Amino acid sequence: MAPRVKLEKAAWLWVETVKPEDIKQEHIELAYRINIPTCKRGICRRNCKGNPNCLVGIGEQVWLGEIDENTFHNIDDPNSERREKNIFVGLTNLGATCYVNTFLQVWFHNLELRRSLYLCQNSRAQEHNIDSDYEPQSICEHLQYLFALLQNSNRKYIDPSGLVKALGLDTGQQQDAQEFSNLFLSLLEETLSKEKNPNLQNLIQQQFCGQFFYVTICNQCGRSSTLPSRFYELELNIQGHKNLTECITEFLKEEKLDGENRYFCENCQSKQSATRRIRLHSLPPTLNLQLMRFVFDRQTGLKKKLSTFINFPEQLDMEPFLEGKPDQRSVYELSAVLIHRGISAYSGHYIAHVKDALTGDWYKFNDEEIEKMEGKKLQLGIEEDIADTGKTLSRKPKCSKGYHCSRNAYMLVYKVQEEKSSDLSRTNVKVPPFLQKLVEQDNHKFEEWCMEMANMRKQSVDKGRAKHEEVKELYDLLPAKDGW
Repeated sequence: MAPRVKLEKAAWLWVETVKPEDIKQEHIELAYRINIPTCKRGICRRNCKGNPNCLVGIGEQVWLGEIDENTFHNIDDPNSERREKNIFVGLTNLGATCYVNTFLQVWFHNLELRRSLYLCQNSRAQEHNIDSDYEPQSICEHLQYLFALLQNSNRKYIDPSGLVKALGLDTGQQQDAQEFSNLFLSLLEETLSKEKNPNLQNLIQQQFCGQFFYVTICNQCGRSSTLPSRFYELELNIQGHKNLTECITEFLKEEKLDGENRYFCENCQSKQSATRRIRLHSLPPTLNLQLMRFVFDRQTGLKKKLSTFINFPEQLDMEPFLEGKPDQRSVYELSAVLIHRGISAYSGHYIAHVKDALTGDWYKFNDEEIEKMEGKKLQLGIEEDIADTGKTLSRKPKCSKGYHCSRNAYMLVYKVQEEKSSDLSRTNVKVPPFLQKLVEQDNHKFEEWCMEMANMRKQSVDKGRAKHEEVKELYDLLPAKDGW
């Protein structure tokens, strides 16, 4: 087709020779370029603005080209919500509940804890009518149901809002993760103490509770006194330290009690200078080590986060630190690393690296997303900070084989090393029938939802295809013939 300027000039050439009173139909058709031949698809690359009969480049490629079915609907593929094979189930972040999700995943992977919780009496679940939705009431009931869903759900992730609401947590405000862990275990211990089964009454103590003694020696008379104390985790100062061994050593080291901190000696019947140290007596099967990353800043009056790199082993031998029972098992294996991403103590994001007790594989739990860690990705405790300007970024120290180094790990979970056994009952935890029935009910609801979404997608695509064919037919009719 000729350029637009030539077309316009040709359309009005007659004006120079034809008087206004002599204008006829043929002149009008020339001016409006009605008789210019239509452009052919494939010849014109874009719309000819000088030719009103050019129907190329006016959006027809949307209808005449390849069909993208996703343009006919805004419904995501329901199968994207389906759990992948051999991958664990995630937990929905309800706003600022990532710290809750990390602990729930760590506790779920504690097989002894999960197995014992399944044994708790739950008449509400056992008598539940499948025609209605199951609504747990107690903390144990919520955990039972949540763990059963995490184990056998067809969903990619599940909603923990029932448990979060029962705990009275504010979903829009991030709580202190370490404080939450302590309070939750205390609440669970109190709830389990009411169970009829004596093994369940002491479950939390059996799994997480150890004992140490405060040993105080009076400098005046030399009298020694011991005060027993239970612990569910060891709170380790990391400031000025490079590795876990240094942190534990400082926790147990001797301190001086003098000045205002003098000790009241019962033998001297007065306050005296003294020395005090902690004597580690017994350790639990699950050893929780809190790395005190969030500390009080006296200058600002606020908490701050320490980004100190701490080196920690995959296998931890606690024997050098024990002064109690000589025959107790003291070699531990790393089972989880809880991580805080962010430079502030008041915000950020929590994730967990957790070891699968059955396969020994490591997984990254990030709310709804679960990722297997292997190869170069198997760097425990390593996660990039949020909103890190790079100015405070310190160089990561080199780690020996079997060791990891992190400046964001705030809790390490170690499990006591057990002798390898062929007894599958120790590793296989089955969901009891009364809970499996509830899981199957939820799976049925999920499959129905998937079917509904798939049908809605199909209906939208069918309508889109029909519209597509209709437009193609209309376009093929245009123009009817040259000159019209």
